Order: sequence, then structure tokens, then C-alpha cells
Amino acid sequence: MRVLLQLRPSPDVVAAVADPTVSTPAADVADALPGVVVDPSFAPVLTPRPVPEAGGDPLSLNQPLTFSFAADQASVLVRGEISDDEISTRVALLPSFRPDVVGVFADPVIQRGLTCGGTPPVGDWHDVERLLNVAELAREGLDGSGVALAVLDTGINAAHVARRLDRPVALDAQHSWKPSGVRGEAGEFPVDHGSMCAFDALIAAPNASLIDVPVLLSRRPGGSALDGLLSDAVAAFAHLRTVLEAQPAASRSLVVSNSWGSFSPAWDFPAGHPGNYSDNPAHPFNLIVASLERAGADVLFAAGNCGRDCPDGRCAYPGRPITGANSHPRVLSVGGVDVRGERVGYSSQGPGRLTARKPDLCAYTHFSGSAAFGADEADSGTSAACPVAAGLVAAVRTVWPSSRLSPAQLRTLLRRTADDHGVIGYDHDYGYGVVDTAGMLASLRRRARRVA
Repeated sequence: MRVLLQLRPSPDVVAAVADPTVSTPAADVADALPGVVVDPSFAPVLTPRPVPEAGGDPLSLNQPLTFSFAADQASVLVRGEISDDEISTRVALLPSFRPDVVGVFADPVIQRGLTCGGTPPVGDWHDVERLLNVAELAREGLDGSGVALAVLDTGINAAHVARRLDRPVALDAQHSWKPSGVRGEAGEFPVDHGSMCAFDALIAAPNASLIDVPVLLSRRPGGSALDGLLSDAVAAFAHLRTVLEAQPAASRSLVVSNSWGSFSPAWDFPAGHPGNYSDNPAHPFNLIVASLERAGADVLFAAGNCGRDCPDGRCAYPGRPITGANSHPRVLSVGGVDVRGERVGYSSQGPGRLTARKPDLCAYTHFSGSAAFGADEADSGTSAACPVAAGLVAAVRTVWPSSRLSPAQLRTLLRRTADDHGVIGYDHDYGYGVVDTAGMLASLRRRARRVA
């Protein structure tokens, strides 16, 4: 079983991992752990320590937290394998036996989200452009200029996206990143799911700068070419934190679109197990997501395609399929509607596992757009809805960086102005409703007048 090991080595080793100019091999962090085969290809990742601002529970993500990266407080993640019969190994790794071990956590398979097959597109991307009121966004100067938009997926083919949009695409190759062993260069990956996500994000934010992060192209023994491991996302988020912190504080803007998730508990420790991912706010990835949001990034996740009407064939959770970071309280979890405003049958319903009120809202999907899977195939799944919403967030960030409007404030604004569907108020089908650009812009104008 593949696992993430959270370790607390000596402060000088932690400091070396934190230093981007130093290459620290995994063996320097994880020395002679019993029953563990450490993966030397996975670079150790610094993990912050959550500190409640008001003396609360450090494992609750629903409260104000700061995150310490100090060498005497932070920890380090490495990747490895333990026997599937892992009881003896876990006992040997308990902190009472090994005080340098903080925990052993699941490293589940993560996969792109698709849709139930055969249904033709409903409308096209110009309908989405109209529904998002992109012309009005442009008149307000909200076009994504200067905003970094990271697409964590199967990689982007920028030339294909530019052809489909019939306009140039800005690709930030310098800040793009790929897992160890992935071949190809930023913006030059085969046309696939990641190109669809990039296309859909640029509908509302045509001038955003794409950061290409092909986490789903990493290979594992026996795996397909289109699934990765959560540890690759851990490393990607650590990289994105360095990107964010390199930006000027006054204009800091980073939008992170994630159209993937974990479909099966078979790859996870059981709920309640200390190494569990799906239900566990203490899993290192869930903490890293919170720390990136706290630093000023807008993080969006697809709610998933396990809706009761038409679930994806891989959906194996018996209930509450919005799991792990897809249900994180510090992210925007996005469900899907078609251009008629009707919830698509495969859009996962809440409650979520880390926080109950998921999805947060819905955006548009199942339309003709990128042609990533063929001229007649829809951009579908909450995989399309998530980057559509991410593009709207990136458009806002053109004028409203996180120093003016924090990620939490922007999430609240989007929820409050969403067009309510379903029952009155929040519901687990639509969340707070469908994204409403007109309502959002009106709220931003009022806010601008108050702070002027």
C-alpha cells in the first residue's frame, strides 16, 4: 500500500527541505523506517503546523488558523510503501516507538472526473459566455489579466486551446510543474481532459496566465496513464505556494482548479483510521490545502460525478461521495448544471465528508466547447463546471487581489449572490445556487464604494 509518511526530523533537516536551493533526498529525512520502502523519486515536502488563532482545536478546518513553517514546528512528508497487512508496520511507527513519526496517511489514487455516457451537448460555450456575462466582465476590466490560473489535471495543449478559442493563450511555463517521471513540456501535452479544463477556465478569464500542472499523468505500477497519487498533488500544492509567495503581496492572485478526486475507499484507510484521507481534516493534504488558501490562493474542486441519478461507474462510496479536499471548508466545491440551469444527473450531492455544506454552488457543464474528446462530444462532468467557476474567480482577481478581497470573502460573496435553485436556501443538490455574474458584480460595486 502506498502511503505518505509525516515525519519530524531534526530542525536542520527541516530547514534544508524548506530551502529551495537545497536538494534534500528522501533518505536524509526517512532513515531506516521499519517495514517501509521509501520512494526516492518523491522529493520531501514541507508541511506546516496548524495553529488556531483563538486557542481552539488545531485539527478543525472550520476555524481561523495560521500555519507555521518554522524549522522547529513544521514537519516533512515522504512517500513510500508498506505491506497491505500493515498492522505490525504501523505499530512500529507509532510515535511512542518512533518520536520522529507524526503519522502514516493514505496516498489514494486520484482520477479525472468524466460523465455518464452518450448524452449530447446542451448548448455551446458561447451560451456559457453569455450566461456568465463575459461582455460585462470585460467592460469592468475583469478579464484575468495578470492572474495566475493553475490547472491541475492531465496537462494542457495550449495550441489546441488557442485554436478552439480563436485567440492567443497565455501560458506561464516558468511556474508550471510536473511530477517526477512525467514526460513532456508545459503547454505541449496531448489533447485531453486538461485541455478541456484550460479551455473552460478561459471562457470567463481569457487573459489569465495558465500554470500547467499535470498531476494526473504520473504513473504508478499497474495504474492507467490518467490517474495519479495524492502525493503528487501534495507536491504540486507545495510548489504553488512558492509561486504565490513570490508575487507582490499587494497584487497576489492565484486560482487553483482541480477537476479530480478519489472515487473509491479501496485506496484509502477506513474512516476513523488515523491515516484516512476522505474524512480526516488532519491528513497532510487537507492541511496543505488550508495553508495555501490562508496564504491567498483561491482553491476550487469539482464536486464529483457520483450524483444519484447518473453516477460514474467508478463511484464506490456507499454515501456522501464528496470526499477529502473536494469537501474542504476552505475550497469552493462546484457542482454542475446545463445551460438551461438544470442540475445534471451525475453532479454529486452532499453532504460532504469534511464539511456538510457541499457543494458550495453550481456552474455550467455539458456544453460543446473544447472538442478535447471529439467535435461532437460535450465538455462535461463537474470537471467542466469547476474550471468554468475558476475562470469567473480569475476574472474577479484582475481588479480584486487577495489583499483587497480574501479567498474566504470571495467564496462568501459567490455563495450569497448565487441564483438560488431547488428548495429555498441551501440544499445538497445545487448548494447555494448557480453562479450569478450580475449579482456578483453588483455586490463588488457596492463593496468598492464602501472602501473608496
